[in-house]
Amino acid sequence: MAETPTFALPPTFLALDRPAAAASIAIAGIPFDIGTTNRSGARFGPAAIRAASRMLVDGDHPHWWGDPRALPIADIGDFAIALGDIGGSLALIEAQASRQAHLVTLGGEHGITLPLLRAAVKRRGGAPLALVHFDAHVDTWPDNFGQRYAHGSVFFHAIAERLIDPRRTIQVGIRSPVQRAVWDWTMGQGVTIVPAQEVHEIGPAAVAARIASVVGDAEAYLSFDIDVLDPAFAPGTGTPEIGGIASWQAQAILRRLDGIRFAGMDVVEVAPAYDLAEITALAAATIAWEYLALVGRPR
Repeated sequence: MAETPTFALPPTFLALDRPAAAASIAIAGIPFDIGTTNRSGARFGPAAIRAASRMLVDGDHPHWWGDPRALPIADIGDFAIALGDIGGSLALIEAQASRQAHLVTLGGEHGITLPLLRAAVKRRGGAPLALVHFDAHVDTWPDNFGQRYAHGSVFFHAIAERLIDPRRTIQVGIRSPVQRAVWDWTMGQGVTIVPAQEVHEIGPAAVAARIASVVGDAEAYLSFDIDVLDPAFAPGTGTPEIGGIASWQAQAILRRLDGIRFAGMDVVEVAPAYDLAEITALAAATIAWEYLALVGRPR
């Protein structure tokens, strides 16, 4: 690997060329963004994240001291979608996700998380998962401008369908404008919200401790919307909000979640056309790399 420059490596996630049959963790892209409510373009996120991930292949993780590429992981390519059809696409995504035991998914907009959760819960016999959700937005609107399934209604439906346990759900980095009724409904379901301002005030260690206390011993899913990061660190996204957390804060929190049993994750809402420097895609690739290092850490 060291003999090939990073820019010349294969354009798969972490330049992986391992066959899917030999892997227990699958990396999949979902180039889907027709449920966005502001700027589109996240359909190009998976390719951009994969390209940026080539920066992460030339050494061990500096905290866990293991190389995520050595784990039994494979890039299985992109899921099929139904062009222009939200409902049809969600059904296709769920069917494809149901064939994978442990998925790390590269979005795409946040609407993809709903079918991923449906598939994960079915694989586990119907028991709801805990949720660790990084985002600028609560994503618990019952609909978006009359559209039932869109990227801002994901966790409203996930709660209504009992895919996640709201009492074991925590949202980190929230800061967007939101109707008071939506906020009160979310809190009333038992969801814990840690606004971005609170993250800045109490620090990563305290946030990680809060996450651990909410999740407890439940199996959890990690959903990371790249717009949780301040636009200074992730301008390439559809609905940027100022006042977000920094890249280092996200890493510092994730590295302290080693007591949580994760069942899968996604990183979503990378819209590379709005970021010519590619720092948003690199941030997303690094978050997925951090997750792999976390779940594959030496025991």
